[in-house]
Amino acid sequence: MKSWAIILKWVRWISVKKEVIIIMLFVFILIGSSPTSFAGDLQEGINRINAGEYNAGYKLILPLAEQGNSLAQTVLGSMYEQGQGVTQDYNEAVNWYLNSAEQQNALGQLYLGKMYYLGRGVLQDYGEAIKWFNLSAEQGQKDAQYNLAVMYFHGQGVQQNFSKAQNIYQNLAMQGHAKARYNLSLMFFKGKEIQQNYKEAFKWFKLSAAQGIAVAQYNLGYLYDQGKGVVQDCI
Repeated sequence: MKSWAIILKWVRWISVKKEVIIIMLFVFILIGSSPTSFAGDLQEGINRINAGEYNAGYKLILPLAEQGNSLAQTVLGSMYEQGQGVTQDYNEAVNWYLNSAEQQNALGQLYLGKMYYLGRGVLQDYGEAIKWFNLSAEQGQKDAQYNLAVMYFHGQGVQQNFSKAQNIYQNLAMQGHAKARYNLSLMFFKGKEIQQNYKEAFKWFKLSAAQGIAVAQYNLGYLYDQGKGVVQDCI
C-alpha cells in the first residue's frame, strides 16, 4: 500500500515566459498608443524573438525602445534579463524595465518589481518590489496581484496579513489563476492561517491540478486516498 503525505509547498513566484511577450503586443494593439508602423515593427520583432531569431528581433525592437515605446522597452528588458540575442545583463534589463514602468506600463512595473524581489540588477528590496507590484496590480495585472498576495502571506516588505493574502488569492482563483488556486487550497488544507476546510481544499486542488500544477495533482491524490473533502477512493 502506498504511503501518502501531503506536500506543503507554496508556489512563490510567477516565471517569466515568452508567452508574456504576445500578451504585451495584444495590449499594445488594443490601446493604440503608437502609430501603425510602430505596431508592425513591434509585431515583427516579437515574431522573430518567439521564433528564436533573437538578433533580428533585437534590431527591430531596439529603435522602438529608444524612441520611448514602453512595450518595446519591456520586451528589450526581457531580452537582456534572459540573454536573448544580447549578453545577459540584469542592470541593463532594470534600466529598460524602469523606463517602461515610469510610463505606467503594467508589465514593465511587474517585471521591475520582480527584479527588486529577486535582487537582480539591483539590491534586493521588498519595499520597492511592493511599490511596483502595487502600481501594476492597480492596472489589473493579475500576476502582480498574485505576487502581492505571496508577499502579504510571507510578510515580505509588508506586515504579514493572511486575511489579505487569502482575499487576493480568492479573487484571482475565481478568475482562473492556477497558482492562486493552488496556494488557496493549501491555506484551506492547513487550517493554520484560515479556518480549515477540506472540501474547499479539494475544490481548489482539483481546479489547479486540471491547469497543470503538478504538486496539486499529487495532493489531489492524497485527498482521495485519505477521504478528506471527498469520498475516499484509494484506486
